[in-house]
Amino acid sequence: MEIIDILNKTEFSEDDLTALLCCSGTDRDRLLKKSIEIKEQYAGNKVYLRGLIELTNRCRKNCYYCGIRRDNLKVNRYFISDEEVLEAARFAFENRFGSIVIQSGEIQSEWFIRKIETLILSIKKLSSGKLGITLSCGEQTEETYRRWFDAGAHRYLLRIETSNPEMYATLHPSDHSWNRRIECLRWLKNIGFQTGTGVMIGLPGQTIGDLANDLLFMKELDIDMCGMGPYIEHEDTPLYESKDGLLPLQERFELTLKMIAVLRILMPDINIASTTALQAIDKIGREKALKIGANILMPNITPGQYRDMYKLYANKPCTDDSPEDTLQSIQKNLTGAGCEIGFDEWGDSKHHKNKLYVK
Repeated sequence: MEIIDILNKTEFSEDDLTALLCCSGTDRDRLLKKSIEIKEQYAGNKVYLRGLIELTNRCRKNCYYCGIRRDNLKVNRYFISDEEVLEAARFAFENRFGSIVIQSGEIQSEWFIRKIETLILSIKKLSSGKLGITLSCGEQTEETYRRWFDAGAHRYLLRIETSNPEMYATLHPSDHSWNRRIECLRWLKNIGFQTGTGVMIGLPGQTIGDLANDLLFMKELDIDMCGMGPYIEHEDTPLYESKDGLLPLQERFELTLKMIAVLRILMPDINIASTTALQAIDKIGREKALKIGANILMPNITPGQYRDMYKLYANKPCTDDSPEDTLQSIQKNLTGAGCEIGFDEWGDSKHHKNKLYVK
């Protein structure tokens, strides 16, 4: 089937998505044009800001691809104080960010649960409830998720990294469970969180068929938001041994753009983040993603002394920038890309709102 015929469909098979992800030349242009049209129709031209606070690089997980994995003894571990988190949140609020994201390594303890709960309540207080809060703190119990939701967080990102259970097993030790990850995602949805997930693109052994099924997985799970990006290897991880068999970085970048475009077509009204990993490959990578399908940007507002220590992958960008420099650069780049910034807006997922409306 011709690409133009596939793009005119409303339901897509694995073969359809594989063809779209493999397209090049004029067909690629058609794909991106279609994605841009759908983005303008359903998501508009606004980009919503989520100030990213990387709370801690301590993690109980030992994922084979991640630079802050538990057994990486080269990592200088840190934990940002409550006062520093609130100062970062205050910066976001005073500079009219609609929301913040609190991201961390995976920790399961009553102390950590209470700390997140307290931070949520404090951030809501300092902003008079105006700052939206997204969490990305990994696998927790259903009770923990509910506590955080009741405290005031309303979005949660839990990346699956791959929807293929066999591939998942090659990326994690045996005590990491794909089924547990899925269970957590379902808990989050049932509690009422705007629920997000995402995958890495260009993993060792990953096929285009795997990526097509990742897209179908997100459609079936009925996610509200997505954060996905190219896999970038880290030399202090076991998966680094597979570096010679990887796609070149530029091909991983191109494939990520196609994934964003196809997902926008597949799920027109969800929120799609333009992730920092894109900028690690291309200086204007995030802007390119925003042009063709993404509508969320997560500027890093973590205090400067910690940024270089939260290194999930190599060549993490903007580690030396101050929050003020980051904001100034974003405003300049987004204006140059023809995007409008949704200041003072949560920019919630229209997909989530539509589901609530139907109920």
